[in-house]
Amino acid sequence: MAIPHAQPGEVIDIRPLGAALTTAKTTTLLKSEKVEIIRLVMAAGKVLAEHKAPGEITVHCLEGKIAFTAFGNTHELTAGQLLYLPAGEPHSVQCLEDASILLTILRG
Repeated sequence: MAIPHAQPGEVIDIRPLGAALTTAKTTTLLKSEKVEIIRLVMAAGKVLAEHKAPGEITVHCLEGKIAFTAFGNTHELTAGQLLYLPAGEPHSVQCLEDASILLTILRG
């Protein structure tokens, strides 16, 4: 069974999860040929080892706090902050506080 994603013109709620954050799961909100939008939910202490995305990305912290490392620098992102990376740039993420992140991947 296919996972349902948002359809063109459909409203997607990306407000902070608040108390539901601790039980929420990562969800792909939209997936098309050129765009993928994921609400990434991470627990404090979780680490995503260095990797590369297949396209340009934006990482928008919706709530909580993460440490995002790219270009040899680490930035702490908190609610309301956004970071952009070009395609193929190696990066890693460490979750400092329970967090939800809006990840957008753009493909060619």
